[in-house]
Amino acid sequence: MRKAKPKKRIILPDPKYNDVLVTKFVNNLMNRGKKNVAFKVFYEALEIVNKKTNEDPVEVWKKALANVTPSVEVRSRRIGGATFQIPSEIRPGRKMSIGMKNLIGYSRKRHEKSMGQKLAGEILAAYKEEGAAFKKKEDTHRMAEANKAFSHFRF
Repeated sequence: MRKAKPKKRIILPDPKYNDVLVTKFVNNLMNRGKKNVAFKVFYEALEIVNKKTNEDPVEVWKKALANVTPSVEVRSRRIGGATFQIPSEIRPGRKMSIGMKNLIGYSRKRHEKSMGQKLAGEILAAYKEEGAAFKKKEDTHRMAEANKAFSHFRF
């Protein structure tokens, strides 16, 4: 175990919307250290979202992110030879991280031409409470609800 917790890194807000959450999302979206490419993809996705909804694209994206962010998860714990799926609350930082990674992961699996279009499609689907990332969150919550009986085995 560590003696001291590692220092939290300071994340600077993005240049266009001046939002730290956007930068965190772009950091997750980034491949092979190409941050400029990731920013271009994200901004292209927000342009498409703006055209399709005629609303503030950052607010649509934040609502979509909130819709795909799970609040509980199940963790495996071995007790007396049997493995139980134990539901537990997720701390806020991890919640956001899981939500972002689900949104990005499922947008990569979509069948559209560019990554910007894929991301925009998944953002719009999540905003309307549908799509693969939202389904993943629902499945996680359903699994936690089904295993609620084992919650007394908490860590």
